Amino acid sequence: MAAQVKVAVIYYSATGITYQMARATCEAAAEAGAEVRLRKVRELAPDEAIRSNSGWQAHRLETQDVEEAEPDDLTWADVVIFGSPTRYGLIAAQLKQFIDTTGPLWAQGALADKVYSAFTSTATEHGGQESTLLSLFHVFYHWGGVVVTPGYTDPSQFTAGNPYGASHTSNNGETPPDEVALRATALTAKRAVRVGAALKQGLAA
Repeated sequence: MAAQVKVAVIYYSATGITYQMARATCEAAAEAGAEVRLRKVRELAPDEAIRSNSGWQAHRLETQDVEEAEPDDLTWADVVIFGSPTRYGLIAAQLKQFIDTTGPLWAQGALADKVYSAFTSTATEHGGQESTLLSLFHVFYHWGGVVVTPGYTDPSQFTAGNPYGASHTSNNGETPPDEVALRATALTAKRAVRVGAALKQGLAA
């Protein structure tokens, strides 16, 4: 019997859109048979900035019980799926700061030979969705990871239109992830689990 795949879903979310996608990712990965950890990265913004935005403040309270990501979550996982809103076509500083703590693991080769994937959200249409995902992939290449994307492997992807990963346009946080985005999120997660299981079994053999 094949060993169960371990999936770490690590995300940053200010007002909750990316968090909703992270939860959907966890659900899909669990449905595919994986053991799942949901982790948020540490907030870097000052309290006054968070309090000035009611949605941001409400989301911080909503997710206060979600554990913060630690480097151990990366070593534990066979599959790592990152989620981040875009910031000028790049990932949020909070997620980048977490990634920047992984140097010792990278130097040990502990991040290689794992499956990596990602999802994102933007306030406006397009808004850097593809460039944000591609910027994350550059990290995975440096780690020696195996990048898994949804591609156009399901007819629904011709509606979603983003082969690099699940993405959603929130209209400045007003529109939660719709059926199209959630279907792409689930497809991304399940493909990552399936490829992760095959890779884990192959490496074990």
